[in-house]
Amino acid sequence: MFDRAMQALYLSALEPVIESTSDPKSFGFRPDRSTADAMVEIFQLMSRDDSPVWVLEGDIKGFFDNINHEWLCQNVPMDKKVLRLWLKAGVIDRRHFMATEAGTPQGGIISPCLANATLNGLEMQLKGHLARKLAGTDADTPRVHVVRYADDFIITAATKELLTDEVIPWVEQFLSVRGVSLSEEKTQITHILQGFDFLGWNFRKYVPKSPYRRTKLFIKPSKKNISTFYRKVREIVKTSGALTQEELIGRLNPVLKGWAQYHSPAVAKKAFSRLDSLIVWLLRRWAKRRHPKKQANWCRNRYFHSIGKRNWVFAHPYRGKKGERKFCQLYQLADTEIRRQPRLSGGYHPYDAKHEEKWEKLRVRRMQHKLHFRKQILYLFQRQKGLCALCGHAVNKETGWDDHHVIRRVDGGKDTLKNRVLIHPNCHSLVHSQRQQVTLRYSGL
Repeated sequence: MFDRAMQALYLSALEPVIESTSDPKSFGFRPDRSTADAMVEIFQLMSRDDSPVWVLEGDIKGFFDNINHEWLCQNVPMDKKVLRLWLKAGVIDRRHFMATEAGTPQGGIISPCLANATLNGLEMQLKGHLARKLAGTDADTPRVHVVRYADDFIITAATKELLTDEVIPWVEQFLSVRGVSLSEEKTQITHILQGFDFLGWNFRKYVPKSPYRRTKLFIKPSKKNISTFYRKVREIVKTSGALTQEELIGRLNPVLKGWAQYHSPAVAKKAFSRLDSLIVWLLRRWAKRRHPKKQANWCRNRYFHSIGKRNWVFAHPYRGKKGERKFCQLYQLADTEIRRQPRLSGGYHPYDAKHEEKWEKLRVRRMQHKLHFRKQILYLFQRQKGLCALCGHAVNKETGWDDHHVIRRVDGGKDTLKNRVLIHPNCHSLVHSQRQQVTLRYSGL
């Protein structure tokens, strides 16, 4: 516990430094960034007619276990003695101590930050190298882009030769200095018309049948990801023979909701509907195993119901407080609403004050459809008696509102309700442009 606390303390000082030097298109293990942001960035880079068409799918072999300790000690801006002690601490596996000569602390709070520090520069240094190497040629270096999530990354280019002759040798040299290397088996070059898998999605451009229409990029759940998810659901159902229907629903719903929400920014409706049908088939077999002597119609009437316009809904009926009939039902993947992720500015990080207002607006756009966020906004509205915390005039649908942090996050402000107020969009701009202070008079604090 002491080591974890000390790592958290050092991380609070190290993270702002690493964030300020991170590549713009790096999305893993960074605050306010997610896989969905990486997906949106790839769509922006590859959806146009003049977008690059070749993709290097990079995979680093044993990344977290092989990072060079000396490189970390020389390049990470923190106490070298403390860092070396953490790196050389070793691990205990089944009561056997094993020394660690390479890699980051397993399970350490600071490990993701060290991993990002190791790969920072992959994007910007590669672009700088190509700009110098290809200067005076017809090569279009801006079409080379690096999108990275932790140790997984893709590199785009206009031609396959540029990737094989220039990009891959440079990347191998970049990684070798840090003690790691590309996996020859998993690293491959793919054309966008063939498609590639990244972060559980398949990115592929489709050629329309009509010659007058443009190619279109679709992002769908990958076949491998769908297969892995289905096997997990099947295993849960298979090992739940002794559970009641209500208990089985309780085990399945978090898995179904989590997977569906992850893929909600993608083109996933078809996959959702197909999986719903397969899951119903699994549950019909589960019901038959529980009652081997009963007819199929009896099992259907016992475990499946018609709710609204849907049939074959796996649900457990019960009585509400007023005696009305209710259902505890299995989550339907097809009910998941597809919502596109708003794009994050490439240079954004939470420790840069110039991005504070832009991030607060983007955060509202991303969160406004979530129930817990709407409850928080209602609480702030009631606390302020419906008045703007800056000017004191009414806040309503016509005037609009922004969710503002009184103490900026760059200055250490938290995301708690005590540090948040509702103000008009115009007032919000004044706060950030003229550094006006939100008084306590109208904030309700």
